[in-house]
Amino acid sequence: MRIFLAVWLFVVVATVSILGFRGDKSRSAPRWVFPDMDIQAKYLPQGQNEFFADERNDRPMVPGAVLRGYNSDIKEVFDGEYVFAKAENPALFTGLNESGKPVTEFPLEVTYDLVQLGQKKYTIFCQPCHGRVGDGMGITKKYGMSATPTYHDDGKRALSVGDIFNTITHGKGTMFPYGMKLNPQERWAVVAYVRALQLSQNATVNDVPTQYRKELGL
Repeated sequence: MRIFLAVWLFVVVATVSILGFRGDKSRSAPRWVFPDMDIQAKYLPQGQNEFFADERNDRPMVPGAVLRGYNSDIKEVFDGEYVFAKAENPALFTGLNESGKPVTEFPLEVTYDLVQLGQKKYTIFCQPCHGRVGDGMGITKKYGMSATPTYHDDGKRALSVGDIFNTITHGKGTMFPYGMKLNPQERWAVVAYVRALQLSQNATVNDVPTQYRKELGL
């Protein structure tokens, strides 16, 4: 009987503690049972900071500091000869044509150096998931990343270069966007390298230039 009364008293106290005071107003600070990082030792923008003489939390820019970002994103409003690059070649920055559809041709010249740059950036940002040859068999496959697609099926090879550029820029599905990590030229370089990978895995002898076929006896 005593055990029953003890359990009953505990349930009553717990119920009153949790539900009994709902809606009541109090000037006391709330008790945080599970704070979940709601209260942190940090300084908020435009807050007060007594460490500095002016007690401002936001500090003025250090003389000589360089702006973060790319030159294409910085409008030099005081330069009379300034040309807004995005207006001159919108496809280079968006991967879209004037109608808002993905472009089917590269908006810049595809050179060997551009493909090499694409290989370098692909190795850093894409290879861990998509694999060395773009077959979706990257190192993350061993750790449960099973949804990474291959570049070599008919659907992916049918994508336009603008579609691939858009995916790199904005991400898709579980893939994060890389627009802030790769500038437009680097993104197009990756697209060019992806096209090279697709060709390397789906090429025939007829795709080899004639002069090299003769040298190889093909």
